[in-house]
Amino acid sequence: MFRIADLHCDVLMKMLQDEKTAFSGGGAGELDVTRERLSAGGVDLQVFAIYISGEMPMEPESALREAERFWTGVLSAPGMRLIRRGADLEEAAARGETAAILSLEGVDSLRGQWWALRLLHTLGLRLLGITWNHSNWACDGAMEPRGGGLTKAGRQLVAECEKMGILLDVSHLSERGFWDLAELARRPFFASHSNARALRNHPRNLTDEQIRALVAVDGLVGITFVPWFLTEREPAAIDDVLRHVEHVCELGGERHLAFGSDFDGIDRHVDGLSHPGEYPRLAEALLARYPESLASGFLGGNARRFLGAYLP
Repeated sequence: MFRIADLHCDVLMKMLQDEKTAFSGGGAGELDVTRERLSAGGVDLQVFAIYISGEMPMEPESALREAERFWTGVLSAPGMRLIRRGADLEEAAARGETAAILSLEGVDSLRGQWWALRLLHTLGLRLLGITWNHSNWACDGAMEPRGGGLTKAGRQLVAECEKMGILLDVSHLSERGFWDLAELARRPFFASHSNARALRNHPRNLTDEQIRALVAVDGLVGITFVPWFLTEREPAAIDDVLRHVEHVCELGGERHLAFGSDFDGIDRHVDGLSHPGEYPRLAEALLARYPESLASGFLGGNARRFLGAYLP
Protein backbone atom coordinates (compact mmCIF):
# COMPACT_ATOMS: atom_id res chain seq x y z
CA MET A 1 0.00 0.00 0.00
CA PHE A 2 1.22 3.49 -0.81
CA ARG A 3 1.98 6.03 1.91
CA ILE A 4 -0.55 8.75 1.15
CA ALA A 5 -0.48 12.44 2.11
CA ASP A 6 -3.52 14.73 2.04
CA LEU A 7 -2.95 18.49 2.21
CA HIS A 8 -6.40 19.67 3.28
CA CYS A 9 -9.48 18.61 5.25
CA ASP A 10 -12.06 20.47 7.36
CA VAL A 11 -12.53 18.03 10.23
CA LEU A 12 -11.84 20.68 12.88
CA MET A 13 -14.67 22.91 11.69
CA LYS A 14 -17.17 20.06 11.96
CA MET A 15 -15.83 19.00 15.35
CA LEU A 16 -16.31 22.51 16.70
CA GLN A 17 -19.79 22.86 15.22
CA ASP A 18 -20.84 19.66 17.01
CA GLU A 19 -18.65 18.77 19.96
CA LYS A 20 -20.14 15.26 20.05
CA THR A 21 -18.52 14.53 16.68
CA ALA A 22 -15.66 12.09 17.23
CA PHE A 23 -12.55 11.79 15.07
CA SER A 24 -11.76 8.35 16.49
CA GLY A 25 -14.08 5.56 17.56
CA GLY A 26 -17.26 7.44 16.68
CA GLY A 27 -18.27 5.36 13.68
CA ALA A 28 -18.69 6.45 10.06
CA GLY A 29 -21.23 9.02 8.96
CA GLU A 30 -20.48 12.15 10.97
CA LEU A 31 -17.09 12.85 9.39
CA ASP A 32 -15.51 12.03 6.06
CA VAL A 33 -12.09 11.86 7.73
CA THR A 34 -11.72 9.63 10.78
CA ARG A 35 -8.76 7.91 12.38
CA GLU A 36 -10.04 4.57 11.15
CA ARG A 37 -10.53 5.75 7.56
CA LEU A 38 -7.05 7.27 7.42
CA SER A 39 -5.63 3.89 8.41
CA ALA A 40 -7.84 2.00 5.96
CA GLY A 41 -6.79 4.25 3.08
CA GLY A 42 -3.09 4.28 3.86
CA VAL A 43 -3.08 8.00 4.66
CA ASP A 44 -0.20 8.61 7.06
CA LEU A 45 0.07 12.38 6.61
CA GLN A 46 -3.02 14.56 7.01
CA VAL A 47 -3.25 18.35 7.15
CA PHE A 48 -6.04 19.63 9.41
CA ALA A 49 -7.26 23.14 8.61
CA ILE A 50 -8.60 25.70 11.05
CA TYR A 51 -11.50 27.29 9.16
CA ILE A 52 -13.91 29.71 10.81
CA SER A 53 -17.37 29.49 9.25
CA GLY A 54 -19.77 32.43 9.18
CA GLU A 55 -21.64 30.96 12.14
CA MET A 56 -18.74 31.78 14.45
CA PRO A 57 -17.29 35.12 15.63
CA MET A 58 -14.35 36.31 13.53
CA GLU A 59 -11.96 36.71 16.43
CA PRO A 60 -8.85 34.95 17.71
CA GLU A 61 -10.82 32.90 20.24
CA SER A 62 -12.59 31.02 17.42
CA ALA A 63 -9.29 29.97 15.83
CA LEU A 64 -7.91 28.96 19.23
CA ARG A 65 -10.99 26.87 19.96
CA GLU A 66 -10.42 24.89 16.76
CA ALA A 67 -6.76 24.49 17.67
CA GLU A 68 -7.93 23.10 21.01
CA ARG A 69 -10.10 20.55 19.17
CA PHE A 70 -7.03 19.56 17.15
CA TRP A 71 -5.14 18.84 20.36
CA THR A 72 -7.91 17.16 22.32
CA GLY A 73 -9.87 15.50 19.52
CA VAL A 74 -7.26 14.59 16.88
CA LEU A 75 -3.83 14.33 18.49
CA SER A 76 -5.31 12.31 21.34
CA ALA A 77 -6.34 9.54 18.92
CA PRO A 78 -4.11 6.44 18.82
CA GLY A 79 -1.03 6.74 16.63
CA MET A 80 -1.38 10.43 15.72
CA ARG A 81 1.80 12.54 15.75
CA LEU A 82 2.02 16.35 15.68
CA ILE A 83 4.43 17.62 13.05
CA ARG A 84 6.33 20.82 13.85
CA ARG A 85 9.60 20.22 11.98
CA GLY A 86 10.64 18.45 8.83
CA ALA A 87 12.52 15.89 10.91
CA ASP A 88 9.28 14.96 12.70
CA LEU A 89 8.03 13.38 9.47
CA GLU A 90 10.87 10.87 9.44
CA GLU A 91 10.36 10.06 13.10
CA ALA A 92 6.61 9.52 12.59
CA ALA A 93 7.28 7.20 9.66
CA ALA A 94 9.84 5.21 11.63
CA ARG A 95 7.34 4.69 14.44
CA GLY A 96 4.39 3.89 12.17
CA GLU A 97 2.53 7.02 13.31
CA THR A 98 0.18 9.21 11.28
CA ALA A 99 1.58 12.70 10.79
CA ALA A 100 -0.86 15.51 11.65
CA ILE A 101 -0.11 19.06 10.52
CA LEU A 102 -2.10 22.12 11.59
CA SER A 103 -3.00 24.78 9.01
CA LEU A 104 -5.06 27.97 8.99
CA GLU A 105 -7.48 28.64 6.12
CA GLY A 106 -7.97 32.41 6.14
CA VAL A 107 -6.57 34.86 8.69
CA ASP A 108 -9.81 36.82 9.14
CA SER A 109 -10.21 35.77 12.77
CA LEU A 110 -6.71 36.95 13.73
CA ARG A 111 -7.72 40.56 13.03
CA GLY A 112 -4.12 41.51 12.40
CA GLN A 113 -3.10 40.63 15.96
CA TRP A 114 0.35 39.12 15.81
CA TRP A 115 0.14 37.63 19.30
CA ALA A 116 -2.64 35.34 18.00
CA LEU A 117 -0.47 34.16 15.11
CA ARG A 118 2.45 33.52 17.46
CA LEU A 119 0.23 31.58 19.86
CA LEU A 120 -1.15 29.41 17.06
CA HIS A 121 2.43 28.78 15.92
CA THR A 122 3.26 27.63 19.45
CA LEU A 123 0.28 25.26 19.24
CA GLY A 124 1.68 23.75 16.05
CA LEU A 125 0.50 25.94 13.15
CA ARG A 126 2.88 25.39 10.24
CA LEU A 127 0.79 26.10 7.09
CA LEU A 128 -1.30 29.20 6.37
CA GLY A 129 -3.69 30.34 3.66
CA ILE A 130 -4.05 34.12 3.79
CA THR A 131 -7.72 34.31 2.92
CA TRP A 132 -10.72 32.29 1.85
CA ASN A 133 -12.87 33.22 -1.17
CA HIS A 134 -13.65 36.78 -0.06
CA SER A 135 -11.59 39.76 1.08
CA ASN A 136 -10.11 40.29 4.52
CA TRP A 137 -7.59 42.59 6.19
CA ALA A 138 -4.65 40.89 4.45
CA CYS A 139 -5.74 40.13 0.87
CA ASP A 140 -8.62 39.52 -1.54
CA GLY A 141 -9.80 36.01 -2.23
CA ALA A 142 -10.40 34.25 -5.52
CA MET A 143 -14.13 35.08 -5.55
CA GLU A 144 -13.76 38.78 -4.61
CA PRO A 145 -14.88 40.76 -7.72
CA ARG A 146 -12.38 43.60 -7.30
CA GLY A 147 -9.47 41.15 -7.40
CA GLY A 148 -7.18 43.10 -5.08
CA GLY A 149 -3.79 41.89 -3.89
CA LEU A 150 -1.95 41.93 -0.59
CA THR A 151 -2.60 44.87 1.71
CA LYS A 152 0.16 46.52 3.74
CA ALA A 153 -0.80 44.30 6.67
CA GLY A 154 -0.87 41.30 4.34
CA ARG A 155 2.70 41.98 3.29
CA GLN A 156 3.69 42.12 6.94
CA LEU A 157 1.87 38.82 7.47
CA VAL A 158 4.02 37.19 4.77
CA ALA A 159 7.15 38.45 6.49
CA GLU A 160 5.97 37.27 9.93
CA CYS A 161 5.13 33.80 8.61
CA GLU A 162 8.47 33.44 6.90
CA LYS A 163 10.28 34.42 10.11
CA MET A 164 8.39 31.73 12.04
CA GLY A 165 8.75 29.06 9.38
CA ILE A 166 5.05 28.95 8.49
CA LEU A 167 4.62 27.89 4.85
CA LEU A 168 2.15 29.92 2.78
CA ASP A 169 -0.76 28.38 0.90
CA VAL A 170 -2.07 30.18 -2.23
CA SER A 171 -5.32 28.24 -2.60
CA HIS A 172 -8.18 30.77 -2.34
CA LEU A 173 -5.97 33.78 -3.14
CA SER A 174 -6.91 36.23 -5.87
CA GLU A 175 -4.64 36.15 -8.91
CA ARG A 176 -3.16 39.50 -7.95
CA GLY A 177 -2.60 38.23 -4.41
CA PHE A 178 -0.85 35.16 -5.82
CA TRP A 179 1.58 37.28 -7.85
CA ASP A 180 2.13 39.70 -4.96
CA LEU A 181 3.11 36.74 -2.80
CA ALA A 182 5.30 35.29 -5.55
CA GLU A 183 7.19 38.59 -5.67
CA LEU A 184 7.57 38.87 -1.89
CA ALA A 185 8.21 35.29 -0.83
CA ARG A 186 11.72 34.22 0.05
CA ARG A 187 10.70 30.62 0.66
CA PRO A 188 8.71 28.15 -1.50
CA PHE A 189 4.91 28.30 -1.26
CA PHE A 190 2.19 25.88 -2.33
CA ALA A 191 -1.47 25.34 -3.24
CA SER A 192 -3.11 22.87 -0.88
CA HIS A 193 -6.35 22.26 -2.79
CA SER A 194 -6.70 23.76 -6.27
CA ASN A 195 -7.06 22.36 -9.79
CA ALA A 196 -6.21 23.47 -13.35
CA ARG A 197 -8.27 26.34 -14.72
CA ALA A 198 -7.43 25.31 -18.27
CA LEU A 199 -9.62 22.22 -17.74
CA ARG A 200 -12.31 23.75 -15.51
CA ASN A 201 -12.70 27.51 -15.72
CA HIS A 202 -13.35 28.32 -12.07
CA PRO A 203 -11.78 31.23 -10.12
CA ARG A 204 -10.57 28.80 -7.44
CA ASN A 205 -8.45 26.93 -9.95
CA LEU A 206 -4.92 27.82 -11.02
CA THR A 207 -3.93 29.19 -14.40
CA ASP A 208 -1.13 27.52 -16.31
CA GLU A 209 1.10 30.49 -15.45
CA GLN A 210 0.42 30.00 -11.75
CA ILE A 211 1.13 26.27 -11.94
CA ARG A 212 4.43 26.96 -13.73
CA ALA A 213 5.31 29.51 -11.04
CA LEU A 214 4.67 26.97 -8.28
CA VAL A 215 6.88 24.46 -10.07
CA ALA A 216 9.60 27.11 -10.51
CA VAL A 217 9.78 27.86 -6.77
CA ASP A 218 9.83 24.14 -5.86
CA GLY A 219 6.28 24.35 -4.51
CA LEU A 220 3.33 21.97 -4.63
CA VAL A 221 0.02 21.78 -6.48
CA GLY A 222 -2.52 19.86 -4.39
CA ILE A 223 -5.18 18.48 -6.75
CA THR A 224 -8.51 18.59 -4.95
CA PHE A 225 -11.59 16.36 -5.08
CA VAL A 226 -14.12 19.22 -5.06
CA PRO A 227 -16.41 18.05 -7.89
CA TRP A 228 -17.19 21.51 -9.26
CA PHE A 229 -13.47 22.33 -9.48
CA LEU A 230 -12.94 19.20 -11.59
CA THR A 231 -15.74 19.29 -14.14
CA GLU A 232 -19.02 20.96 -15.04
CA ARG A 233 -20.88 17.68 -15.17
CA GLU A 234 -22.15 15.66 -12.23
CA PRO A 235 -21.18 13.35 -10.76
CA ALA A 236 -17.45 13.86 -11.06
CA ALA A 237 -15.38 10.71 -11.53
CA ILE A 238 -11.84 9.58 -10.74
CA ASP A 239 -11.05 10.05 -14.44
CA ASP A 240 -11.74 13.78 -13.94
CA VAL A 241 -9.11 13.85 -11.19
CA LEU A 242 -6.67 12.13 -13.56
CA ARG A 243 -7.25 14.76 -16.24
CA HIS A 244 -6.03 17.46 -13.88
CA VAL A 245 -3.09 15.31 -12.80
CA GLU A 246 -2.07 14.90 -16.43
CA HIS A 247 -2.35 18.63 -17.12
CA VAL A 248 -0.09 19.54 -14.20
CA CYS A 249 2.40 16.94 -15.41
CA GLU A 250 2.34 18.46 -18.91
CA LEU A 251 3.36 21.78 -17.32
CA GLY A 252 6.42 20.20 -15.70
CA GLY A 253 4.79 19.45 -12.35
CA GLU A 254 5.20 15.71 -12.03
CA ARG A 255 7.57 16.19 -9.05
CA HIS A 256 5.39 18.93 -7.56
CA LEU A 257 1.97 17.29 -7.62
CA ALA A 258 0.07 16.15 -4.54
CA PHE A 259 -3.53 15.83 -3.34
CA GLY A 260 -5.66 17.95 -1.03
CA SER A 261 -9.06 16.29 -0.83
CA ASP A 262 -11.11 18.98 0.99
CA PHE A 263 -12.95 16.13 2.71
CA ASP A 264 -15.42 17.44 5.31
CA GLY A 265 -15.43 20.79 3.48
CA ILE A 266 -17.71 19.56 0.68
CA ASP A 267 -21.25 18.22 0.53
CA ARG A 268 -20.81 16.33 -2.76
CA HIS A 269 -18.05 13.92 -3.63
CA VAL A 270 -16.24 12.41 -6.57
CA ASP A 271 -17.81 9.05 -7.38
CA GLY A 272 -15.61 6.52 -5.58
CA LEU A 273 -13.73 9.13 -3.51
CA SER A 274 -16.04 10.03 -0.66
CA HIS A 275 -13.58 9.59 2.21
CA PRO A 276 -9.88 8.76 2.76
CA GLY A 277 -10.58 5.05 3.05
CA GLU A 278 -11.18 5.10 -0.72
CA TYR A 279 -7.75 6.48 -1.65
CA PRO A 280 -6.69 3.00 -2.87
CA ARG A 281 -9.15 3.42 -5.76
CA LEU A 282 -7.28 6.54 -6.86
CA ALA A 283 -3.97 4.72 -6.41
CA GLU A 284 -5.15 1.91 -8.65
CA ALA A 285 -6.26 4.37 -11.34
CA LEU A 286 -2.91 6.19 -11.19
CA LEU A 287 -0.97 2.94 -11.52
CA ALA A 288 -2.91 2.13 -14.68
CA ARG A 289 -1.44 5.27 -16.30
CA TYR A 290 1.84 6.06 -14.58
CA PRO A 291 4.95 4.21 -13.37
CA GLU A 292 4.88 3.28 -9.69
CA SER A 293 7.61 5.85 -8.91
CA LEU A 294 5.47 8.72 -10.23
CA ALA A 295 2.24 7.45 -8.64
CA SER A 296 4.03 7.14 -5.32
CA GLY A 297 5.21 10.73 -5.63
CA PHE A 298 1.74 12.04 -6.46
CA LEU A 299 0.16 10.17 -3.55
CA GLY A 300 2.61 11.26 -0.89
CA GLY A 301 6.27 11.35 -1.82
CA ASN A 302 6.22 14.83 -3.34
CA ALA A 303 4.40 16.30 -0.34
CA ARG A 304 6.81 14.67 2.11
CA ARG A 305 9.82 15.94 0.21
CA PHE A 306 8.44 19.50 0.18
CA LEU A 307 7.44 19.52 3.84
CA GLY A 308 10.61 17.76 4.94
CA ALA A 309 12.74 20.30 3.11
CA TYR A 310 10.95 23.51 4.01
CA LEU A 311 9.39 23.07 7.43
CA PRO A 312 11.78 24.42 10.10
